[in-house]
Amino acid sequence: MKFVYSGKDVVSDSLKARAEKKLSKLERYFTQEPEAIVRFKQQRGGRNIAEITMSVNGLILRAEENSNDMYLSIDRAVDKLESQIRRYRTKMGKQIREARAEVTEAAETIEPVYEEANYDVVRVKRFSVKPMDVEDAITQMELLGHNFFLFMNSETDTMSVLYRRNDGSYGLLLPEE
Repeated sequence: MKFVYSGKDVVSDSLKARAEKKLSKLERYFTQEPEAIVRFKQQRGGRNIAEITMSVNGLILRAEENSNDMYLSIDRAVDKLESQIRRYRTKMGKQIREARAEVTEAAETIEPVYEEANYDVVRVKRFSVKPMDVEDAITQMELLGHNFFLFMNSETDTMSVLYRRNDGSYGLLLPEE
């Protein structure tokens, strides 16, 4: 597994070792080597935040946990990732097994690029977009834990926005032709 660490005055060898030990048990779920981006943050009031983003085979998994102890935050985030993987495998069943067998090097991964901007924009994320159907977009949005998701709709061949409505259902925004 490839690891990328970030954090301001927080990243220590013991934290890296703990994250690597915990995340290495997730490798058994994947045939291709996953990449893990681990961010450590400390906030005022003693809150320690561990944010882990894993990407493999075009699948993005993300978990963020906070507690008073950074080690506990890492453990909880890894447990959350493992739960997401199990839920995804159960939901997709046959499709995930076929996808692992048909892994291609053309699979694109979403890698956020964080940039500070002036005014009200506090973060800009850039990511590559691959064509997918609405069901795949819903699954990806749920795995990321977001309320909306921008994707290339393979049915209409246009950029579309999927969003979660207040009643728990989903909405889809399509551009007019």
